[in-house]
Amino acid sequence: MANGVGGRRVRARSFWDDFKAFALKGNVVDLAIAVIIGGAFGAVISSLVEDIIMPAIINPMLAGAGTDWREAVVGPGIRLGSFLGTIIDFLIIALVLFLIIRIFERLKRKEAVEAAAAAEPSVEEKLNDTLTRLTQYLESRPKI
Repeated sequence: MANGVGGRRVRARSFWDDFKAFALKGNVVDLAIAVIIGGAFGAVISSLVEDIIMPAIINPMLAGAGTDWREAVVGPGIRLGSFLGTIIDFLIIALVLFLIIRIFERLKRKEAVEAAAAAEPSVEEKLNDTLTRLTQYLESRPKI
């Protein structure tokens, strides 16, 4: 019976070691951070839409209805204001993500071009290498 308990402990320890290795992988941690930052970013965008954009743009258009944009209802329970807020949230988040990705792509391209330029030998280096090889070839030829 002692072997059974010890075997379970080894399996449990192995399970926890495997889980710890999985949970602490760079990709998993990066994903967790991205989800947390994304949630916070979504809250900021929602506040921007609800507190700034909607009152400045949508409220004046709905002022004739005499209601707050969040409470605008069309027909039997269709919450137009809430729907518009969600659409504007999405568009702003998509636009900001598009701009961020474009900036990162430009930086990557710039780094790639700089790395390629650094890896490529200069004209002087090519000339020196050619002269060195020519000199070695001429010195290795049998003298007449």
